[in-house]
Amino acid sequence: MTEVQIGLAAALEQFSPRESIRLAALGEQHGFSGQMAADHFQPWVPQQGEASFVWSVLASLAENTTGDLGPGVTCPSFRLHPSMVAQAAATLEATYPGRTWLGIGSGEALNEHIVGGYWPEAPERVRRMFEALEVIRKLFTGKDVKHSGEFFKLHTTRLWTLPDEPPPIYIASAGPYTSRKTGELADGLITPGASIEKLAGILDNFGTGARKAGKDPDSMPKLLQVHLSWAEDDETAWANAMDQWPNGGMKFPKADIRSPFDFAQMAKLVRREDFEGRMVVSSDPDVHRAALQKYVDAGFNRIYVHNVGRNQDEFIETFGRDVLPKLTA
Repeated sequence: MTEVQIGLAAALEQFSPRESIRLAALGEQHGFSGQMAADHFQPWVPQQGEASFVWSVLASLAENTTGDLGPGVTCPSFRLHPSMVAQAAATLEATYPGRTWLGIGSGEALNEHIVGGYWPEAPERVRRMFEALEVIRKLFTGKDVKHSGEFFKLHTTRLWTLPDEPPPIYIASAGPYTSRKTGELADGLITPGASIEKLAGILDNFGTGARKAGKDPDSMPKLLQVHLSWAEDDETAWANAMDQWPNGGMKFPKADIRSPFDFAQMAKLVRREDFEGRMVVSSDPDVHRAALQKYVDAGFNRIYVHNVGRNQDEFIETFGRDVLPKLTA
């Protein structure tokens, strides 16, 4: 049976690079396996307060830990041309061989609209992402390549710094079409925590796509990012959720919202009940353990957890002692 790995989601929207590096090292000391680092140009809401460049932080995370790591997720089709994402991912893997992965997604206006231009609807964003994947795959061959597609051009060139093996590419998917294509075209899946029913559907579609491409979905990495709020008492856990992660209670698509200040206005409408089924808020480590165990039982073999409060040291120590050892694959 596949071993379950529980890593940390490095919330670069909330914590400075130096603090994120310190927390990653502390997490490893307490049994967390790796790092999924957020790629944001802006935080979700102003009070989160940070947004460092993910590729710089990933290199420092790798230097200060020994586990796996990658961006969760980067968008290779607006702010950054796919050739730049390919170069960044290849350089990181060449520096830290066997440890890195490339997580890509179709993007959110919050981070991507900053370069101007038209912000397309979801189907076009997904097409851009899959074309970007094609460009990245071409460059990962190390050969001279070119590309002329619907969205991207690449004049004849190659990547000059390459790892012995390219990093695996995982795609962030939550809808039926995207998760099916992810199974077909990617090396693994990334998806955010949701109801077990919704996640079962995503895994089902992913498996269908993988089998279509002649792959075994059971042997492919399936990464889950889980936001939660733990504190030493329930009231503090709720206060942390409402202040630091109100976006967790917003029951609508967020990919078209452009400003942290707009999110802050929407956050005023969020109530405790809006987190129901979306995020566990509790002071009881066993409640969190049970929720994580359900994800493991559903078929996720790598889970990256993010405690949304500022109480990171206490969270890491408590989960390292009371949660991680009790999870079973």
